Amino acid sequence: MQTWCLCQDKVSARFPGGRERWARVAGKNGRTTIVDVAKAAGTSVASASVALRGERGVSERTRAHVLAVADRLGYQPDQRARLLREQKSRLLGVTFSVDQTFHAEVIEHLYRAADARGYGLVLSATTSSRSEPEAIDNLLRDRCETLILISPELRDEQLADLAARASLVTIGSDLRVTGVDSLRSHDHQGIADAVAHLVELGHRDITYIDGGAMVMSSTRRAAYLDAMAGHGLDARTRVIAGRPTEESGVEIATAMLDGREPMPTAILAHNDMIAIGVLLTLRAGGVAVPGDVSVIGYDDTRMAALASIQLTSVSQDAAHLATAAVDRAILRAEGPVAAAEVVTPARLVIRGTTAPGPDHPRSG
Repeated sequence: MQTWCLCQDKVSARFPGGRERWARVAGKNGRTTIVDVAKAAGTSVASASVALRGERGVSERTRAHVLAVADRLGYQPDQRARLLREQKSRLLGVTFSVDQTFHAEVIEHLYRAADARGYGLVLSATTSSRSEPEAIDNLLRDRCETLILISPELRDEQLADLAARASLVTIGSDLRVTGVDSLRSHDHQGIADAVAHLVELGHRDITYIDGGAMVMSSTRRAAYLDAMAGHGLDARTRVIAGRPTEESGVEIATAMLDGREPMPTAILAHNDMIAIGVLLTLRAGGVAVPGDVSVIGYDDTRMAALASIQLTSVSQDAAHLATAAVDRAILRAEGPVAAAEVVTPARLVIRGTTAPGPDHPRSG
């Protein structure tokens, strides 16, 4: 306090603009605090707080003066501190995997939807050295109103146990647990549409690259097998074990190039990351895509739409899933609601990596 009093006498001389200018400079790390506003306005911190919150306890003249000073200083209230005082965080916790491009796109749309509704997001990532339970525990410590889990890899019993401690919404998972909202695209329909597209183009030798332990892997794999059978191609099915990464696509395409894996006329991958790894490796190895081999991914990420990629892919409509997830999360935060399962249509986005195969009338 002594330092403030000594300097205050010289404020007008040293800082044009008087005490308001001093308060701006005095704020820690460049952020003007309510203490700075109170000092500049010549009021107590309590009175400044009452005035800024619009509550009773100060005269209208004082309120107008405090608000004017706060505006000149560029004061921004600490929303998290205010929400904590109100015992309601208005924060939605989100878990995601750092190595999944689709997750990043969902998060971008989650931010937009949450911000439009006056909520904030707290992100907690899973990595090779940080498990999903650890990521979830971090969100619980941050007092998040509801947790949004993107493609959770939890078992049913783990999800049920977590649901007993927190409100939950999942995106991109077919887990079905009492009391947990589930939002996902119709993966079975999406894969079926992709296979149908390839068959219409005259492809019969269609290989599927699996996503390993990734969520929805079994669903998409089963959808591929069903779709091939539906077109009478049971004997032509081929599933290659993979991982949901670009590196996995590179490895599998390399095996095709050197003869360790058969080279099909069309490849359908679990996600865009695998498909892009396959696409770039085949092209680098002299295989024309789509002239020699057609390639389809899943998720319709931004990478798929790049001019140098132009990958045909199945869209999950990340924007719609994110908006619906935020709406459900807020409903859960505001009171008990019945669990909901929302399944949105998948949509095949045809670009430049699919073309007529050897059995198409236009071929040959």
